Amino acid sequence: MKINGGIRYFERGIDVAIRAMQVQTELMSIANENITGFDKVGYQRQEAVVSSFTEYIGVNGISKTTDTQVGRISMSENPLDFAIAREGYFQTEGDDGIKLTRDGRFKLDKEGNLLTLDDRRVLSNAGMPIRLPVVPEKVEDVKVDESGLVKVLDKQTGELMLAGHIGVVDANGMVVMDPQVRQGYNEYSNVALQNEFINMMPIIRNFEANRQIFMIQNQNLQKVISQLGSTS
Repeated sequence: MKINGGIRYFERGIDVAIRAMQVQTELMSIANENITGFDKVGYQRQEAVVSSFTEYIGVNGISKTTDTQVGRISMSENPLDFAIAREGYFQTEGDDGIKLTRDGRFKLDKEGNLLTLDDRRVLSNAGMPIRLPVVPEKVEDVKVDESGLVKVLDKQTGELMLAGHIGVVDANGMVVMDPQVRQGYNEYSNVALQNEFINMMPIIRNFEANRQIFMIQNQNLQKVISQLGSTS
């Protein structure tokens, strides 16, 4: 006795072409997202991860991962702008809980609380909001070293008063011991435009090839339907 087994998978070519175009559209969307984020402070490049079954399950086989490499660090005129010169994130807290960001553009409110531009509280490495012991007359009186240690000048005593450590953590929430915080700098995206445009070329070609296949198959299907209609 001989037993034959196996899996046979048959699908209309027109469906395959449509699914392939959907996949290429999703890949182009990720590339466009990176291009749009090129000049954004703290933006990290998104990279598409394509599974081996994407040709069968379509866009559900695509996921994204974050490129955590340090972006372009440029000098800023604001002493409350901070950049992290290694991998890691600032911790911020709002009504929706704790979020991580590499956008270090901060500000002070009238009570001396260190806030993000959208009014989220900046947390220390102890997980507490950072509040200056005295409200400075000017932001230049706030000093932050590479470890993230925050001090503020007390005009009355002429001394620097400790306000805490800016909390810098990795993607898993573990404290980064040597964050290399740069005061007076902004970190722009880690996107390389040239690479993004180069990576888009095969995506565009694949989309166009599948579009042509779809058009040919659609035309053939219309001919068959027309011939069947004329013989009936």
